[in-house]
Amino acid sequence: MTAPHWLALYAGLLLAWIGVWAMSSPGEFATILRDLCMTPAAQAGLPGLLAMWLIMSSAMMLPTAIPAFATHDQIADAQGVGGGAWLVGGYAVVWVGFSGIAALTQMAAARVGIADAVWLAPALLIAAGAYQFSALKEACLSKCRQPLTYFMQHWEEGPWRMGLRLGATCLGCCWALMALGLIGGTMSLGFMALATVLMTLEKLTRGGFVPSAIGLGCLAGAGFLIGGYL
Repeated sequence: MTAPHWLALYAGLLLAWIGVWAMSSPGEFATILRDLCMTPAAQAGLPGLLAMWLIMSSAMMLPTAIPAFATHDQIADAQGVGGGAWLVGGYAVVWVGFSGIAALTQMAAARVGIADAVWLAPALLIAAGAYQFSALKEACLSKCRQPLTYFMQHWEEGPWRMGLRLGATCLGCCWALMALGLIGGTMSLGFMALATVLMTLEKLTRGGFVPSAIGLGCLAGAGFLIGGYL
């Protein structure tokens, strides 16, 4: 795993987590990041929000995709072909697009005045919890759990298209949990670390225990918040 695309992937992952860690540590650089992340969305502007979501997506999603990337390279090496960089690139494009949509959504919510609404947190938790039990979640997760089968089915498409398809499948697995960053705290080290561990466990384990436990946890969190508002 010393090919250029692996080195770039690890470098990007390391830089993303360094940025998140630095924000929670003392120092001038951390202060700049903290000010950016704590600035209201309407004031931070689209570039600032996009930067935050790109860092979040890189830090949280790249670790969950490493087994799939490794599987691709094993197949490619056995066949004497490359394409790992194109696969990672296609995957990244999907999450750059998600980051853009998330940034636009966050800015729009701030401008119409719902970003701080008391109902937003329980509503997102209910949506994320319910999605954990959906057929679409199960379909996407089953593909993420079997990268070898996935690549055998789509190998003829080439690495770029497989990367796009893999990114879309991964997005189908994780978008709802990622969206909780709107309430869990954009660039929150604790939230991001917990969500990364949970999403990785979902893909590395079999059966429905982990997804169901996450879903029940989200629904229980929503119930707790609603009970506190009553």
